[in-house]
This record gives sequence, structure tokens and C-alpha cells, in this order.
Amino acid sequence: MEDIKILLVDDERLVRRSLEKTLMRAGFDVETAGDVQEGLELFQEALDEGEPFDIAILDLNMPNFEGHDDPDAGLELLSRLLALTPDLPVIVLTAFDEVSRAKKAVAGGARAYFVKGREAGLIELVHEILGD
Repeated sequence: MEDIKILLVDDERLVRRSLEKTLMRAGFDVETAGDVQEGLELFQEALDEGEPFDIAILDLNMPNFEGHDDPDAGLELLSRLLALTPDLPVIVLTAFDEVSRAKKAVAGGARAYFVKGREAGLIELVHEILGD
């Protein structure tokens, strides 16, 4: 099977590094971004190069495209990524186990919602969504 290419976007450096290491150890090809703008740029570059991401993992709460803290910045990025690639599988990360925000993310097109801190479960979720 080809390498699975994951876009990971989270503004918390330590969380981003931890998730990146976990995913890379599981054999995934991971590119990271620290904000929604950088995430969108990486996604667009990969599309332009003909090497699109297989799945995106996005934090919900981070600075938005205007640089202001926004609990729903990840939802804005989600909608922009899906506008470019409508069938892109997306997992939304959050630090808070909030059902209403989970439903909002899934209603916005995310395939799943994942609460940070249970990294092993994230690998299972990626495999489940990608069907391998």
C-alpha cells in the first residue's frame, strides 16, 4: 500500500509534535502546520504538485485566517479544504469533549471527531476511515 499522507494542523506546538511522532511511528507520511493559513497553503501546494493529502486532521480551536483566536477556526479550514477536495476525509481534534461541537464538525463535513490525549485511538480511527 502506498504511503498515507496526512495533513496535521494544530497551533499547540507540543500537541502537534506529539501527534506527528505518534502518526509517523505508525508509518504515516505527516506534514504539519501551526495555523489555518499554513495548513491551507500546504494543502493547496500538495494538490498543485499532484500529490494530495489522503486525510486531514485539524484542531478546532486556534487562530483564524485573520489571526484572532477562534474556537471554530478549524471549521473554517474544514470548509475551505472540502471546497477544494469534496471527498477529503477529515478528523477534527479538540481538547474538549463537547458533543455540540462534534456534531457541528460532522455536519460541516468531517468524518469524525477526536478528543486529544488518546493518540493510539487516533491511529485506529485513521485506519478505519481510510478502510485499511
